Amino acid sequence: MAWPWLLLLGAALGLISLPYQALSSLGLALQQHLWLNSESVSAVAVALVFASSLALVLLGWGPLQRARGGGLTPVIALQENASDQEASLLQQLSLRTQLQRLPLMALTHLGGLTVGIESPSASLGASVLLAIRRRWPQFTPLAALPLPMLCAIGGGAGLGAAFRSPLLGVTYAIEELGRSAGRRLVLPVLLLSGSGAAISLWLGPSITSEPAVAGMLPMRLWPHALLVCGLCSLLGALFVRMLVPLARAIKRALQRQRLFTAVLIAAGLSGIAIASGGWSLNDGSLSLQASLHGEIGGEPNTLPWRFVSSLLSIAAGAPGGLMHDTMTLGALLGAPPTDAAITDSISQAQLGAIGAVSLFAAACGTPLFCAMFVFTLQGDAAMLPALLLCSAVATSLAAPLRGASWNERGASQLLHPH
Repeated sequence: MAWPWLLLLGAALGLISLPYQALSSLGLALQQHLWLNSESVSAVAVALVFASSLALVLLGWGPLQRARGGGLTPVIALQENASDQEASLLQQLSLRTQLQRLPLMALTHLGGLTVGIESPSASLGASVLLAIRRRWPQFTPLAALPLPMLCAIGGGAGLGAAFRSPLLGVTYAIEELGRSAGRRLVLPVLLLSGSGAAISLWLGPSITSEPAVAGMLPMRLWPHALLVCGLCSLLGALFVRMLVPLARAIKRALQRQRLFTAVLIAAGLSGIAIASGGWSLNDGSLSLQASLHGEIGGEPNTLPWRFVSSLLSIAAGAPGGLMHDTMTLGALLGAPPTDAAITDSISQAQLGAIGAVSLFAAACGTPLFCAMFVFTLQGDAAMLPALLLCSAVATSLAAPLRGASWNERGASQLLHPH
């Protein structure tokens, strides 16, 4: 039977993803120590953001340009049956590319660029399975799988192992990476991400926060929740609409004047960090976890600074995606600390979760996965029905305004570069 081999492969995925988790934890620790626990902004903190951002942009648009971005778009492009471009897409999923992405990720988290490890973890999972298939083409568990399906399984398993949630990996594989494969993805992704998550729990960074106990969303909050859902739908669509032209403009500027443009980007990210008191940095986990647990995740002015910082980081090619970014923005919009209609921490946590899932789903267009991700972070099963409903509503409202998602646009660009 193949399942013992899949469990072993999943354990290997869990081990390989540990450096990504360590880098993310390092970035959050630096953010807390240098920014959030300090009474004033230090020159060392600003210099670290500026120098790391500058080095990232110069390397990412220079010698390490193949490793720029999250690396997930080739997996999505492979699902389009583009056999004439398959070799080029597979080259972008090589382990060599993943190794080149490591220094960019180190700079990303040292400098606090506003992206997470979701997309790099998923692309790493796809690359590992591809490398094993190439090295041992007769390896039974993988030999009979079509390459697009193999990459979708690896991507879902990589994400599930990194975030210690096999169910999260399954929903991502089905809804985003391998829609045509359907239920055939379920068992292998569960086995791979299950053992990978076990390794991650055992050896990875510890999780200090307890699950939020928010309970079902009470009827008195439903009007507020629906309003939050609608606003977040618009903001999620706007996020993608603004990100696309900004990425094109930055690309043109870097092709003309790389050093000057890189200095401007680094200076902009540093200035945003100063203006936000450090809350604009990293993937937003510190702010998001606080909001989902009914606490204050930053000052009221955090939202616009995080919005701009997220756009700039992703458009500049930082190795990550927009998952945590959009969840954080939604949580901040859903339950702002100055809202008089919300009088207790449980209501703050509930509306923070509604905002997180709504803006996330509006930007990404994957309602089931988005609901499962926020549920994984908050941990309260009583909120799951409301999360699923608001995620579906936000996806429907945002789709005609947003158009294709960021990943879909990236995959299309790979397949049709001109």
